[in-house]
Amino acid sequence: MTSSSGDISEAKFLTVAEVAAMMRVSKMTVYRLVHNGDLPAVRVGRSFRVREEDANEYIRKSFYDAG
Repeated sequence: MTSSSGDISEAKFLTVAEVAAMMRVSKMTVYRLVHNGDLPAVRVGRSFRVREEDANEYIRKSFYDAG
């Protein structure tokens, strides 16, 4: 979790593969979400990392009532 000062030292970062497994989607879907700006990510070398908090927030916002 981050504090109000923006400190990310306690944040847990996930790989694209971990996010894909968590969301039950393909890695390509996660890459699309990142490239479209729908899912915040940071670039580490040639790969992306997503904060676990951001992935959970995306899932929370994606729920809708189908009934």
